[in-house]
Amino acid sequence: MALWNNGMKLGTGLAIGVGALILAPTVLPAVAALLKPLAKAAIKSGFIVYEKGMEALAETREVLEDLAAEARAEMARESFDESAFTVDAGVPSASTLSD
Repeated sequence: MALWNNGMKLGTGLAIGVGALILAPTVLPAVAALLKPLAKAAIKSGFIVYEKGMEALAETREVLEDLAAEARAEMARESFDESAFTVDAGVPSASTLSD
């Protein structure tokens, strides 16, 4: 059969599988003991990056809010300055009242 003709005999594959089953209870805890500190360090790093990102975002938001407040104040000041020098067409001026 071509399906089983991959260069490895059935007995060899079976021996590897049985060996893996026998060694798994001893190898997996050792691998887990090595990976647990790495996973914990990665999680800690993720928390640190998250906190730094939140701080940077808060600072950026504060700067943008300050800029927006300054822009609103300038617009209000400009609109007040313009309204002080414009004459409303519907309001009679002093010269038309004396006539």
